[in-house]
Parts: sequence; structure tokens; C-alpha cells
Amino acid sequence: MSGWLSVSVETPADRAEAFSGALMEAGAISASIEDADAGTAAETPQFGEPAQADAKLWAHCRVVALFDAADRSTLAERLSEAAATAGMDTASPPFTIEEFAEQDWVRAVQSQFDPIRITDSLWIVPSWHEAPKPGAINIELDPGMAFGTGSHPTTRLCLEWLCETVRPGSAVLDFGCGSGILAIAAARLGAASALGVDIDEHAVEAAQENAERNGVSGIVHVQHSSAPIEESFGLVVANILTNPLCVLAPTIASRIAPGGRVALSGILEQQATQVIDAWSAWLPLEIGDAREGWVRLEGRRPSQ
Repeated sequence: MSGWLSVSVETPADRAEAFSGALMEAGAISASIEDADAGTAAETPQFGEPAQADAKLWAHCRVVALFDAADRSTLAERLSEAAATAGMDTASPPFTIEEFAEQDWVRAVQSQFDPIRITDSLWIVPSWHEAPKPGAINIELDPGMAFGTGSHPTTRLCLEWLCETVRPGSAVLDFGCGSGILAIAAARLGAASALGVDIDEHAVEAAQENAERNGVSGIVHVQHSSAPIEESFGLVVANILTNPLCVLAPTIASRIAPGGRVALSGILEQQATQVIDAWSAWLPLEIGDAREGWVRLEGRRPSQ
């Protein structure tokens, strides 16, 4: 029998991480922790940044693990062993199973990623979809290892800003480019040049491949953040996280040309003041837009 089994187990929050790891040791292909109250009035959003010491899980957790269908006969035993390893109270945790045939699994994943409308004239379209509006600017982008598919509120906020600000001949810096979506969008919107910079080598490779796929490799250039950035840019966009945006303020601000504009995102509403204060020595920032608890900060470097 070929296919996959998605196994869900409600798990105490203080045992969820250990149980997830134990399932991987027991042969799970993947394991993730979710909010067991998702889709109800008790659903709790979780926001945070990597390495936050106070990061917490949901009050009610669900661990979802993927097994090969061939493991069905030993599934209960594997779950019991994992529960014991994780120190859970119950020796035989109750679980539910959802089956996916081999071909259905691919379809199930693809079905989660439909074309995304940014504006009437800009869409993000996975390669397996027809463009909903052929006459629009359609950026072909598939989910991958690098962040940025257009679905996250911060990415949309930055894309909307580019739609408002890019003019023919613009020079754009995408700092923390991920998949390259912002640099590619800038090129398709008419920028003369767009430089994508990222600390992750996988992101650099993904951004280069995506630029080639969208026919803008002659306009979009991508480099690792360890390489120096010599030029200045009329438009700078950085969709990363609050802490790096604060630490990197002098580096990013120094690349904004006189009279140039900057947009920053990856910032929760309650963190906006922190970023504004960190940037105050270089240029004033203000909230340009907000969506689903995230903000876009905007600023302009003085002409002289």
C-alpha cells in the first residue's frame, strides 16, 4: 500500500516538544505542533521571533505527524513509545488518522497555494495554476525553502508599497530578500535595477532561480549579506524581523540615497516604537499601513 498517514494527537503543552521529537525518532517523516483550538473562539495567535526566551506554546496543543502508510500496523505501538519517551501521563494516547494517497498528497499541498492578488495589476501565481488575470503582472513563484510567497501580511504590505513607489528607472534594494519576491516585483513594476541581499545561502540560490524563472535575471541581482554593498538606492525595502531591523539600522540606512525612501516590515504593532526609536538617529519613521497585527514603517532620507 502506498500513501501517507497524517496522525493527530492532542498533547499537553509541556510535553508537546518532547512528544514531537520522540515521534521523529519513532519513524515519523515530519512532526509539527499546532493550536488544538484552531478554528474556534479559543484560537490563540502566536507571534514572536527566533530565540525568544519567553516563547510559549498554546494552552492546548495538537501534534501532527506524517507516517508512511506501511507503518499503519505498528502506529499505536510507535505512539505509545513516543508518549512514554516524552513523559506523558497516558500510555496509549488517543489519535486520529487522515489518509492521503500518493497523488492526492501532492494535490493536497498544492491546493493550499492559490494565486494571490496583491492589486488588480499584480498577482503571485504558483506554477501549477493558470493566471487569473493574464493581462496583469503575474509573478510565478512556488513555495520553497526561502521565505516569501506573498501570502504573509508583511510581504503583502511591502508589495503594495512597491506598487505605489516604483517608477521606471528606480534602483531598489531588497534587504533580507528570501525568495526574491520583492526584488522580482520591483523589476516587473519597471525598476531599472534591483539588488536582493540575504544571510541564507539557500535564499540567495532560490532568489536567483526565481528571478530567472520570471525573466528578470538581467535586472535582479542577488548576493550574500557578507558581500559589501557599494551603491545607494532610491528605494529600500526590508521585510525581516524587529530585532535585526534595529541592529541593522545603520547598515540599511546608509544604503538609502539622498531623498530616497525606505519601507520596513516584519514588525508587530506593539514593536513599532522600538524600531522607530532605533532608526531615529538616521531618519524618522512612521507607520504607513498595518494588517493583521503587523505594520509597515516608512521613511525618507533628507535630500541633503
